[in-house]
Amino acid sequence: MSVAAQNGAAVPAIDQRQVMGAVFASCLGWALDLFDLFVLLYVAPVVGRLFFPSEHAMLSLAAVYASFAVTLLMRPLGSALFGSYADRHGRKGAMIIAVVGVGLSTAAFGALPTVHQVGLAAPVIFLALRLVQGVFVGGVVASTHTIGTESVAPKYRGAVSGLIGGGGAGMGALLASLTYLVMSSLFPGAAFETWGWRCMFFTGIISSVLGLFVFNSLEESPLWKKLAAEKAAKAAAQNHNASAEIVRSPLKTLFSRDYRSILFVNLLLTIGGGSGYYLTSGYLPTFLKVVSHAPDGATAAILVICSVTVVIVSVAAGHLSTFIGRKAAFVWIGLIRLVALPGIFLLLPTAQSVTMVGVYAVVLSALGSAGYAPILIFLNERFPTAIRATGTGLSWNIGFAIGGMMPTFVSLVARETSQLPVTLAIFVGAISVIFLIGAFIVPETRGRLEHAALRH
Repeated sequence: MSVAAQNGAAVPAIDQRQVMGAVFASCLGWALDLFDLFVLLYVAPVVGRLFFPSEHAMLSLAAVYASFAVTLLMRPLGSALFGSYADRHGRKGAMIIAVVGVGLSTAAFGALPTVHQVGLAAPVIFLALRLVQGVFVGGVVASTHTIGTESVAPKYRGAVSGLIGGGGAGMGALLASLTYLVMSSLFPGAAFETWGWRCMFFTGIISSVLGLFVFNSLEESPLWKKLAAEKAAKAAAQNHNASAEIVRSPLKTLFSRDYRSILFVNLLLTIGGGSGYYLTSGYLPTFLKVVSHAPDGATAAILVICSVTVVIVSVAAGHLSTFIGRKAAFVWIGLIRLVALPGIFLLLPTAQSVTMVGVYAVVLSALGSAGYAPILIFLNERFPTAIRATGTGLSWNIGFAIGGMMPTFVSLVARETSQLPVTLAIFVGAISVIFLIGAFIVPETRGRLEHAALRH
């Protein structure tokens, strides 16, 4: 039996103000989410010494990145829980709970005792809180990565995909960069290791309040409204028995024979795209400090410029997929990344000035974000509305969870900081190959958002 969940009725009318609100909310939600995650990356060396002390600096740093990966590993669970809720009850409620949860859990890190205060209990508490944060992070993806693209006209979906996925990430990193710049100025030198890093985490309270304020007035997406109306109409027409025809369990449907192969193929792109992001923008703050030895002020300025570049390039790459197709965009971007990413990592240590370090860093960030800019809309187009939040959330979060572990592996493989450039070059080359394999395997999905039907 097949139910064409999106063909039975017209999509509800939506005005431009509502469209802009949905796009802004999606972008802001993802930006706040990644801001909370990026805070840890910006204070990784300090957190390593305070919570995971080791005589070997790289082992301490690897432990911090492992705690980051722990959060990412919990994201699929968050997507399963919040995605199922979003598919059944709407994107808005899931988004509010998830974004507020991420912000509050981030702020809690600023109040944690260190190893010098409570001993081995400190890293245990730290990791436990990371697990909680990871569940909420996964929930943010399930809602923000659907409501924006479901609300805009087809000709803007590629650009919005880049704006939310890559641009939101860039804005999150930009907020974290600006926060780091301010805190470094307010708490210079040793003071940063006492109060600066704590205040970085405390800013999570701001993201919670801002998210609650913005998302509370948000309208549901027109495609979800349409599906909800169809469910209500069929239930009324058939004595409340037809609701079973739509979807009782989005998660169970996603892992059924009809959809699990789609999910697994999607992972080639999300693993490649996520790994590329975390090995470029994610690892860059550490690289600039321990390899390039850039001053704190210069590092913060470079990261701010990189974040702005990521926003611009992500929107451009996403919009490109509207003109040449999602598949073609993945292929061309993948080929460029395969050659350029390893080369730039090898060139960065040879830079003779802070300016050249900044140039290489900007190009690195741009290429790292371009790869996953069209992924969001591609994933949306792979699933019908009834399971879209669950399917998109799990596809994205499983891939990015694996990608998020890559910095940990890099820190473990590179026993000395001098080995980081070559190690990173090898890793980004390998993940670029995975990304390209996915690009050649996946079908073209452009224009399929309204026309997908549930399979049975």
